Amino acid sequence: MKLNYLIREADKSVSNPKLMILLHGYGSNEQDLFSFSPDIPSQFLLVSLQAPISLSFGGFAWYEINFNDTEKFNNVEQAQNSQELIINFINELSKTYSFDSKDIWLCGFSQGAILSYSLLLNHAEKFKKGICLSGYYDKNIVGNQEKNETHNDLSIFISHGIEDTVIPIDWARNSPIYLNDLKIKNEYHEYLCGHGLNPENYSDMMKWINKKL
Repeated sequence: MKLNYLIREADKSVSNPKLMILLHGYGSNEQDLFSFSPDIPSQFLLVSLQAPISLSFGGFAWYEINFNDTEKFNNVEQAQNSQELIINFINELSKTYSFDSKDIWLCGFSQGAILSYSLLLNHAEKFKKGICLSGYYDKNIVGNQEKNETHNDLSIFISHGIEDTVIPIDWARNSPIYLNDLKIKNEYHEYLCGHGLNPENYSDMMKWINKKL
């Protein structure tokens, strides 16, 4: 399916499980967010994807980042290509596994969260819930958006560390502003931590998942 992945099947008693796709951050791999799997409810078919771009220092990326040029900070073309790979992966996955193709969840961290915003808004007919951790809404990657009916069922959990030195908290604070303008339901949370999840953040995320089931 062109993307490496790890999978945890749903409980056998669930006939039409929800699918949750996990998207790791820059420089990580599919093992990272798969560590959530013991706490993700068994109603989910859980799939953690490995990004397609290998980095010279190890790990993988959904798109390259130019740290020296803020005008071309994120490679938008590569981000779009990765989104297409993810959509194609899901379509191929449906040939092997049974899941509700109209109620797919995304959970992304950092670069995976940035990509999740775009997938959620541009493919809202497919994705219904999103978890965006330590990322931000990048208008260049998401593209121009207008409120439409496909956004009605979207709901997004957003969290960020106040002491994040990788992605500034101010960038994250703009994300719910964009979503509110589009009338997209969202919950925004800040925590006293850096570029990661502290126990309170993790607990709140799991509570949100169970509440939205």
